[in-house]
Amino acid sequence: MYRYIGNKTKLLEQITSLASNYLSPGGTVADLMAGTGSVAAEFRRLGYRVIASDIMTYSKWHLYVQLLMNRTPSFEGLSDLSVEPECHYVQVLNYLNELEPVEGYFFREFSPSGLPANGCPSRKYFTSDNAAKIDAIRLKINEWRDEGRICQMEEALLRHTLIMAVNEVANISGTYGYFLANFTASAKNAIHLAPVSINTGRIDNVVLQGRAEDLAAGVTADLCYLDPPYIKRQYAANYHILETVARGDEPVAAGKSGLRPWRDQYSDLCTKTKSKDSFAKIIEDIHCPVCLISYSEDGLFPVEDLCDVFSAYGKIEVKEIAYKRFRSNCSSLANEIKEFIIVLEKW
Repeated sequence: MYRYIGNKTKLLEQITSLASNYLSPGGTVADLMAGTGSVAAEFRRLGYRVIASDIMTYSKWHLYVQLLMNRTPSFEGLSDLSVEPECHYVQVLNYLNELEPVEGYFFREFSPSGLPANGCPSRKYFTSDNAAKIDAIRLKINEWRDEGRICQMEEALLRHTLIMAVNEVANISGTYGYFLANFTASAKNAIHLAPVSINTGRIDNVVLQGRAEDLAAGVTADLCYLDPPYIKRQYAANYHILETVARGDEPVAAGKSGLRPWRDQYSDLCTKTKSKDSFAKIIEDIHCPVCLISYSEDGLFPVEDLCDVFSAYGKIEVKEIAYKRFRSNCSSLANEIKEFIIVLEKW
């Protein structure tokens, strides 16, 4: 299970069933805040063409794999790693899994054996063994990319796979805002790259990266699904380590938590004073007759306030769904949470 705030895996059936009332078979769906890609992938599975985007780089790699592939790439540039005519995905993973650990950036900044560059006490996001293995794998992927031995789709698949593996052994409660004081049982497991499923389906989909407000004017679709951040937590800060894995860089790790510089991925939708204007710009600019907007009762505003914003652009209907809450450090909150889906049929 991907630990991610707002992950809609449990709501896929309700979301797509509602959307189908406004879509013709094979129609085009836009998902401009795609996150882990679960909703976009489900629309693809159902035969729709999907235009998906997110501001985060890790999301881009997830979307490449979920929307643009219907088979594993050949990894022809790595044929020297295998006795087979082509070095296939599983063989590449076997090679990466067997690499000798490297005491590099992740080991230094995110393991208990490391000495962070800023002089802070060592961090416990990963065991020392796992951090060194992450270093070895990400450095090898960077090397193959820089030498032109893997294409962008092959890089996407490898980074997607590494991100999924990292998320399995991270010593966190739910986000990467801070690490736990003691290692959990799952964090003590050795990191292992496991093959991910490649789903078949249409590949005339489009993957973009950027803010929804900036991209909306260039998007034309039959229906737009929007799943905005609900509260003040900035995803760029809370998932900074996944972003570093995705980019393959070694940024300054600031403060006790080791945050990467993330202001370039700041979202106005997490800011109470700016989010309504951002919503309005997206709805006004996108070329799309119907919008479905997910929103939570935990959001910055009562859902009625958002409906007031959207009602300027068309007919509004609100659907309510109750489901189990995502848990991070919020154990005092109720187990069940209400999710609202606002249906906007534009004038």
